[in-house]
Formats: sequence, structure tokens, C-alpha cells
Amino acid sequence: MNERRPIIKSSLSFKQEVVREIEEEGLSHLEASRRYGIKGSMTIKKWIIKFGKDHLVNKVIRIEMKGEVNQQKRLEAELRRLKEAYADLSLKHQCAEKVIELANEELKMDLKKSFGTDASSNSKGNSQ
Repeated sequence: MNERRPIIKSSLSFKQEVVREIEEEGLSHLEASRRYGIKGSMTIKKWIIKFGKDHLVNKVIRIEMKGEVNQQKRLEAELRRLKEAYADLSLKHQCAEKVIELANEELKMDLKKSFGTDASSNSKGNSQ
């Protein structure tokens, strides 16, 4: 049988009290969750974001020189252009392959082999 776990809903005042204890008493997230039996690693963090002061939530702050920001934007734009160029070339290649495939069926021969053989014999004649 499937046993359902009870859904525990905390009151607004309870959430605010837990956040207050963390902020004012220096209680850690882990200590607060143990003290009050709060499960879920993100529960208290969400409460702090909603009810507390922002300084308790870890933030990533990246400091960059203006040139670094410009270089990153330039590299991202170049990457975008290269991806578009690759997609175009890929489509052209697929179209060329399909044309060769259809021509092979129509002519009942392998154009890649025939072309490769003719091209190599022509290049030998030209080099002598």
C-alpha cells in the first residue's frame, strides 16, 4: 500500500520567526531545520528570500573590467555567427548528398566513385 506523507504547512508568523532567529541569533539553516523539524533543503532558504534580509542568501557577484565584458559579448556574438554558418553549411551538404543520391538512382551508377576515379586520373595527366 502507498502511504501518503502528511503535507505540513507553516503559518506566516512561524516562517517569520524562524527567519528572525536565523538573522538575529545567528542560527544556521541546518540548526533551524533540526530545531523545528523542517524538511527540505530549500524550504528555509525560500523563507529567507521572502521574509528576511538579502545578506543571508549566498549570491555570486562577478566583478569584471569593461574590456572583459566587451570581449565576452564579442565572443558570444562570434559563437552565434559560427553556429549559424555551420547550420547553413550542414544544410547545403545534406542537399548536395540528396542530389547525388537522386542522380545515382536516375543514372544507375555511383557518381562519387565515378567522379573520384575520373578526377584522380585527370589530375595524374595534368601533373605530368
